[in-house]
Amino acid sequence: MSTASVTVAGLTLRAGSATDVGRVRGHNEDNLLAEGAVFAVADGMGGHAAGEVASGIVVDTLRGLAERVVLVRDDVVTALADSNEQILRSVARHPEQTGMGTTAAGLAIVSAGGSSHWAVFNVGDSRVYRYVDGHLRMVTVDHSEVRELVDAGLITEAEAARHPLRNVVTRSLGSDSMPAVDLWVFPPQVGERFLICSDGLNGEIGDDQIAALLGRHEDPHEAAVALVDAAVAAGGRDNVTVVVVALDRREDDGDDDEVDTAPRSEVTRSSA
Repeated sequence: MSTASVTVAGLTLRAGSATDVGRVRGHNEDNLLAEGAVFAVADGMGGHAAGEVASGIVVDTLRGLAERVVLVRDDVVTALADSNEQILRSVARHPEQTGMGTTAAGLAIVSAGGSSHWAVFNVGDSRVYRYVDGHLRMVTVDHSEVRELVDAGLITEAEAARHPLRNVVTRSLGSDSMPAVDLWVFPPQVGERFLICSDGLNGEIGDDQIAALLGRHEDPHEAAVALVDAAVAAGGRDNVTVVVVALDRREDDGDDDEVDTAPRSEVTRSSA
């Protein structure tokens, strides 16, 4: 898939994606979305193709948001809640799918305060990173056993990378009770890029290598392919899925780097 360019709500975006089953798994349970103003990665779990069903339900539901002209933050939360209900209904119809679930992470352009903002969302341990001016920062927070252990000061970040519970998530879609959705809302900045990925990427390569590859490949699709290839080459013990989104300047833009008048410090995080 080549890089796609689209102008939404006055913002010109380029997006590219890549996915690979890896070297160990028998099938790919990840799904991705890069359409309109909605970008997401869902990492399914459950085995026997059930994980792929769960992640596919999430992506199909979020695809409905990509068809809308205007989105608000609550639309994202509602879509994820709808996905959770659809997964539960699918399990009820097909008992062999019992235990399936999925993470979901991504970003969308939403209207907030009368202007276009990013809404970054997350349930589980798939991630969203922001890359700007050569610096990489993780926007989302992993919902995982090892993250809780690190936050409690019981293990180090280095130990977390090798911990036997590193793949155990504490929130996922497909739960009997809808898990809280982490949501960050902030104004866009020309020149920034976002990386959305399943843990098959960051489980194999570190943030320094991720940043280096994003810096080396300006084209989103080339960057996505390079990241996936690096994770597979490093071991490929899990499915690897990546979406890269770049915010460009429109030809009729002025010299100001900020798309909105809101300051970059205006970041709202909530759990809905």
